[in-house]
Amino acid sequence: MSEAFIKVENVCFSYKDDNDEDIPVLKNVSFEIQKGEFVVVLGHNGSGKSTLAKLLNMILAPASGKIVIDGLDITSDQMTDDEVYSVRQRIGMVFQNPDNQLVSSVVEEDVAFGPENLGVEPEEIRKRVDGALAEVGMTEFARHSPAQLSGGQKQRVAIAGIIAMLPECIVFDEATSMLDPSGRKDVMRAIEKLNKEKGITVIHITHNMNEAVNADRVIVINEGHVCMNNKPKAVFSNVSKLHQIGLDVPQVTELIYELKKYGITLPSDIIDIDEGAEALASLFG
Repeated sequence: MSEAFIKVENVCFSYKDDNDEDIPVLKNVSFEIQKGEFVVVLGHNGSGKSTLAKLLNMILAPASGKIVIDGLDITSDQMTDDEVYSVRQRIGMVFQNPDNQLVSSVVEEDVAFGPENLGVEPEEIRKRVDGALAEVGMTEFARHSPAQLSGGQKQRVAIAGIIAMLPECIVFDEATSMLDPSGRKDVMRAIEKLNKEKGITVIHITHNMNEAVNADRVIVINEGHVCMNNKPKAVFSNVSKLHQIGLDVPQVTELIYELKKYGITLPSDIIDIDEGAEALASLFG
């Protein structure tokens, strides 16, 4: 296997409380992510997953440990300003509330904001804006005001703004948590398309189990530690363990789990609705 695109090694991070005491959030966290992977990071509120997102983009710095991105140690105190700038250009961030990322009164101007700040030529900016809006299905809204858009549409514009900067990796920090089911589906389709068709490395931080089903890998963080790191089927087959740490599983997995309690013989690693339907139909075959 080739060298990992992102390596997180024994990273620790603490916040200060009102009494200036350290409150540990991440405790010796280690994992690797390959270029082009779609990795979902799961954990309940307060588990440290959003802190991890900010560490990867250098919004925060760890107390100890090392983070290496494409061979560059971003936790080194020898980092130059140019290297910091390069990392932040290569690792895009999409946050929970799209209103916090939208800066212009016209959609296409908002998408152009990032490339303009990078000093990209106007003709190239035009191409990038058109391409990014097409990628997220928002071309017809290019001249609209973001204020006229739904939550899901705003989030897709925020994603387009990151795409226009041509990052190699996008970190989605609870990017679907404020959306209704329809908006959530739209955004997840856009995320999966970027990963599969454009080869962009995706790190999707969420507490929605169903959004992890199509990932290449799932990392579960609990009380500041990585407690699971495997393919979705392997992670979600541990239903009782996930329940113990306060997490749910995909709805179809929960259904299968409950049916098995009554002695019905079914596979334990079903995470997809169609797969679940087939397994149930076979009982009556």
